[in-house]
Amino acid sequence: MRHATVGLIVLLGGAGCTSEGDGSGGTAGAAAVAGAGAVAADAGVGGGSAGTAGAASGGKGGAAASGGASASGGGGGKGGTAGGGAGGVAAAGGAGGATAGASTGGASGGGAGATGGAGSGGAAGDSGDCVNGEQGIVVEGRALRVDGCPFHLRGVCWNPVEKGQNHPAGLDYPGAAPGDATLMQAIGINVVRTYEPLTNVTALDALYERGIRVLMGAYVYGGDPASVVTARVEAVKDHPAILGWVLGNEWNYNGLYTNLSHADALARINEAAALILAVDTSHPIVTVYGELPSEETLAAMPDIDIWGINAYRGITFGDLFSMWGARSDKPMFLAEYGADAYNATTDMVDVESQAMATQALTQEIADHAVAFHAEGVALGGTIFEWSDEWWKDSAGSLTVQDVGGIAPGGGPYPDSTFNEEWWGIVDIDRVPRPAYDALGEVFAALP
Repeated sequence: MRHATVGLIVLLGGAGCTSEGDGSGGTAGAAAVAGAGAVAADAGVGGGSAGTAGAASGGKGGAAASGGASASGGGGGKGGTAGGGAGGVAAAGGAGGATAGASTGGASGGGAGATGGAGSGGAAGDSGDCVNGEQGIVVEGRALRVDGCPFHLRGVCWNPVEKGQNHPAGLDYPGAAPGDATLMQAIGINVVRTYEPLTNVTALDALYERGIRVLMGAYVYGGDPASVVTARVEAVKDHPAILGWVLGNEWNYNGLYTNLSHADALARINEAAALILAVDTSHPIVTVYGELPSEETLAAMPDIDIWGINAYRGITFGDLFSMWGARSDKPMFLAEYGADAYNATTDMVDVESQAMATQALTQEIADHAVAFHAEGVALGGTIFEWSDEWWKDSAGSLTVQDVGGIAPGGGPYPDSTFNEEWWGIVDIDRVPRPAYDALGEVFAALP
């Protein structure tokens, strides 16, 4: 069934906020940071996530077959009270903990308080300073609130392609969602980021019922006109699982997968953003960049509410957070980070190193999180990725897990090599790796 409309997004704060198009200051809804100017083509720092030759529109995101997930359960509200009345908000921590549609405007309690049983429906918020009676998605300064409470992205990149299939034809959101979302819920994941439009209501329902919201890839492939975003957004903008609209994936590296120049790709994303604002002001608009954008690029994209950064710098982010804090006052999250499970140095599967990097990087994000620290600059992250993808090595087979990779001079721990078919924290059959448990342990320890 369709769920009630999520509340109006209010975009507050930020230097020189104006509403793009009418010049009025501080307009609630589609507020945009003023500024234009010349666009400088960013070279990008570090290796970034390598694209796959021949993949027309996939980017990096991918999961694999929808093997049945037997794990069940998941956390209820941790560190707060699951609301039962109008506008109630499920407290932080695990997913679940609220029954969708049971109260007006908000999510009513499915589990109880600090220990919290696993409820169904509704997305859990984070503990902290909540705004009583506030509904919907609010961007304020560097922060993000959902239904009045600070929201930390405990996320994963998700793109379920069946074993033996290619991207994007082999995507099976509705088939994979129930099993995948149950496994995600069990370790406290509250957001998935997709690389293609997710307009299937059955899949969205399955995610939302397990406390998981969606950063939906609304425009990734530059071979499509920007106008395609209108129908994609209108199809699901009233579904409460939707957290935001994502435009592009490290498009400064791949030219929207059609080798557009930096200036042309930027203009296309700006065009798509304006079209979204014409039909929806209730959800933030996100773009995903490879490493940190220049000040010129930031200023040239006023309709972008939140920036996603793909960064692979080994087992630490280094100066990424301080550099972002000095460069922009916009919200930011790590849209891709992590490590694959194959070690090219030893030519062996290395799940231990993947788990070590997962723990260290996810904790580093939390240590710089807006939701937990007054000086924080990060909204959280969506780790790359949920499950392995066997289509990504263009020189290999769709039915075999290949070990081909590239080493651009920087990249994931420990070998600085992107072994594209080994990134899952669960494998293609949904068998969890140690990285799955490592991610869950960090999430469980968060406020």
